[in-house]
Amino acid sequence: MRKQFLFIFLALIVANTSQAQGKTTRIGYIDMEYILENVSDYKEAKAQLELKAQKWKQEIETKKLNINTLKESLKAEKALLTKELIDERETEIKFLEDEMLDYQQKQFGADGSLIHQKKALAKPIQDQVFTAVQDIAEAKNYDFVFDKSSDLTMLFSNKRFDISDQVLRILNRTDKREQLTKKQLKDQEAKESKENAIDENPALQDRQKALDEKKAARDKLIEDRRLEQEAKKKEYDDRRKAIQAEREAKKNGTVSETAKTTDAPKTTDATGKTVTPAAAGTETTPATPAVNKAEERQKLYEQRKKELEERRQKIIQEREAAKKAKEAETQKANTTNN
Repeated sequence: MRKQFLFIFLALIVANTSQAQGKTTRIGYIDMEYILENVSDYKEAKAQLELKAQKWKQEIETKKLNINTLKESLKAEKALLTKELIDERETEIKFLEDEMLDYQQKQFGADGSLIHQKKALAKPIQDQVFTAVQDIAEAKNYDFVFDKSSDLTMLFSNKRFDISDQVLRILNRTDKREQLTKKQLKDQEAKESKENAIDENPALQDRQKALDEKKAARDKLIEDRRLEQEAKKKEYDDRRKAIQAEREAKKNGTVSETAKTTDAPKTTDATGKTVTPAAAGTETTPATPAVNKAEERQKLYEQRKKELEERRQKIIQEREAAKKAKEAETQKANTTNN
C-alpha cells in the first residue's frame, strides 16, 4: 500500500513539474512530534496523562501480586484441601487473571484508553498546525508540505526546508496576540516581518544562527564572570567578618570564637589545678571557613619556609664537606711530594 502511495506521489510530482514548464517546485516539511513537544499546553496535558498511566500500571501490579499470593497459598495448602476446594480456588484465580488481562488490554491495548486519550490530546493542536501550514504554504508558494514523523519515509531531508519552527511561531503568536496592546502588536508584527525575511533567505538564516551562537557564548561568559565575582566577594566578606570579630574580642578582653578553636584558654579550679574549657563544662565553636583558609595558608607558608631553610643548611653542609675533602686531598698530595 505504501509503495503504491509513493508511486502515485512521484507521478504527481513529475506531472506537476512538466506542466510548470520551468517553474521551480517548492517543497517543505514539518516534524509534528517536534511541534507537539514544544507546545506548552500539550506538554502539561501529556504529563497529566502519564501520571494517569502510571496509576493504571500500579493497579495492574497490585492485581498481579494478589494473584501470586493466592497461587502460593493454594500451593502450600493443596495437600490439606479436598478436590472441590482446589477446583474452586483455581477457578477464582483464573477469573482474577482474566479480569487483570482485560483491564490491561482496556487501558494499554491497541484500542485502549491511553491511545484514545493521546489522540484526543493531540487533535486540537494538530488542527491548528494544519491551518498554520496552509497559511505558510499559501503565503510562500509551497507546492508540497510533508510530515516527517508520519508513515511517509523520508530518506533525506535538508534542514533549510523544515518549516516546523515557523509553525510554532504562528501557534505562539495566536496565543500572545490576545494579550497585546496596540503598540506591542505593532512591534510584534515588525518582528514577524523580520523573521519571515530570515526564513526566506538561507544566507540570512545562517547569519542569524551565527549571531545567536555568539550571543549565547557571550551571555555564558558574562554569567561565569558574575558568579566568580560573587564567590570572591563572599570570601572577602567572610574574611573581613572573621578579622573584625577577632579585633572586637581583643578590644573587649575576651577570646574570639576563632581563637577558641586554635588555642583553648585554661582556667583554674578550686584546688588550683588548670583545666581546659571541656573540663570546665564549656564547648568550643568551630571556626569560620574563611579563618580556616587563612590558617591553612599560614601553615603552608611556615612549612615552605622551613623546607627552604633545611635545604639551605643542607647545601651549606655539602659545601663545607666538599671543601674539607678538597683540603684533605691537597694536604695528602703535599705530604706525598715531600
